[in-house]
Order: sequence, then structure tokens, then C-alpha cells
Amino acid sequence: MIRNFHVLYVGQIELDNIGRSGTPANERRYSAERLREVFATARDIAQLMDGLGYDVLWTAEHHFQREGYECLPNLIQLGLWLATQTQRLKFGCAFNVLPMWHPIRLAEDYAMADIVTDGRIIMGIGRGYHTREVETFGSPLLDAQANRELFEEQLELLLKCFNEDAFHHKGKYYECPPPVEYRGYGLKDITVVPRPKHLPVDIWMPIASGKTIELMARYGLKAMVTLNGQKILDDVVRAYHDACERQGRRKKLGEDMIWGAGIYLADTEEEAVRRLEPAHDERFKWFAPFGFVRYADEH
Repeated sequence: MIRNFHVLYVGQIELDNIGRSGTPANERRYSAERLREVFATARDIAQLMDGLGYDVLWTAEHHFQREGYECLPNLIQLGLWLATQTQRLKFGCAFNVLPMWHPIRLAEDYAMADIVTDGRIIMGIGRGYHTREVETFGSPLLDAQANRELFEEQLELLLKCFNEDAFHHKGKYYECPPPVEYRGYGLKDITVVPRPKHLPVDIWMPIASGKTIELMARYGLKAMVTLNGQKILDDVVRAYHDACERQGRRKKLGEDMIWGAGIYLADTEEEAVRRLEPAHDERFKWFAPFGFVRYADEH
């Protein structure tokens, strides 16, 4: 039974001339003033959800989006502000793109947000899929293996920050602390201050592939599935359940998973299709070239 209801707002402005024959996605340009509109929109959505009894507003981290589709670069900072504008609604990060962060900095920011909002910020992480974003920040994306290696080491370091009183980490990409002298002694470990108030930290991640599912099961991450059809959804739910069992994490089918679907309400199906078609086609104009909008196995 579905018990909780969430909304995902990716930070899109009110686009003009949308639809299949509308302005090509790559040709859209908006002023700084227009791009700032997303923050008022996020506030209005959050306050409406708060009053209606929804549980979580999820937002998406993206950068350099002059096209106006996804204009929210810092989800924790946004959630902190929205928490001051609402009473009880929680705010989920879908997702902090880990390769564009230093994991210790992300851990500190989340811990502060968890404390001052008393648990109203939900952690989520992803590997990223925009070359313009990840590569510009100096991390690999075109090299999928390097991206995966970096992400997994960052995840290990993030979990140490959350779960250990003091730690040392030495890997391919990070050595924390470095072998330096501090106040007359050699550093051997560090403590992240503050640590989150609510432990263990629930960490959500999007399911993108079989390798992703195995990693999530190994580290105990929770799963979000969006933008997919029924057949793919069924396969993914089963695969995540089975992977968790192989890691000794017994779950009910669908437990610790969020399914995201687009919903539009109208008096008739025909009216809904007619009114939604331009926005639906616009979404595909933007997202389809990234390769993850799939409704069937052949897509």
C-alpha cells in the first residue's frame, strides 16, 4: 500500500513556446531575473504541500542551466530556507551530485542542516549525467569507470564522516587527513564536527543500472525509480530486493524504494492528453538525449 506522497520539483522556470514544434531545447536562453523565479516557485510548492499534508518535496541539483529546465544548484541550502517557510514538510535531495562535491564538505553541510531543522532534510546522492556539469567541476563523467570509482570512494568517505567518531581514509582519490603536522603532532585521524543528529543517515540514490543496484545493496542505500514504464519498474523492484538479500539485508518487495511517476488530472483522459501533450513533449526534448527516459526494453 502506498502510504506517503512526495513531489519532485527539478527547478524549471515557466517555459514559453513548449512542445514538439516549440523552441529547440538547446536554443533556449533566459535572463538572470527569469532564472531566479525558481526559488519563489519552490517556496509556493512547499507551502501548498505543507498545508495539504504531503510528506516530502524533492529537488534536483544542476548547474549552468541557462535553458531554464533545472536551475537549483544547492539542495541542502534550499531545504534550509524552505524549512523556515513551512511547518512540517521534509525536503529531499534528488540528488546531490557527489562527484561535484568534496564528500567531507557535503557531510558537514548535511549534518548542520539535519541539526537545525531537526531531521527535515533527506540525503540523496547521485553520480551525475550532464557532461557540462561534472566535467566542468573537474571530475570524470565521460570515463564511466573513473566516475564510478570516484563515486564509490566518495561514498565510503561520506559514510565514515557520518558514522565514525574519528577516522583516517587513504584511497586512490583522497587521503584524509593528509600526513601533515598540526600543533606539534602528526595528524593520524580527524573528526567531522558536527555529525548528524539523526543516525544512521538514510541515503537515497537513483537506480540507473545493474551495477548501481549492487552498490546500493552493498552500502545499504535506499532506491528511487523515476521516468520508467511498468515493465522496467517491475524488473528494477525485483532486482533491488534480490540484491539486498544477497547482502544479508532482508526487505519486503518494494521496501525502502520510492517510485516516481508523472500524474495529470482532468475530467477526461482525452482532455488530459490534450492539455499535457506540450509539456510531455518538452520533457522528452530535454531529457531523451541523456539516454535515461525509457518506457520499454527496446528504448
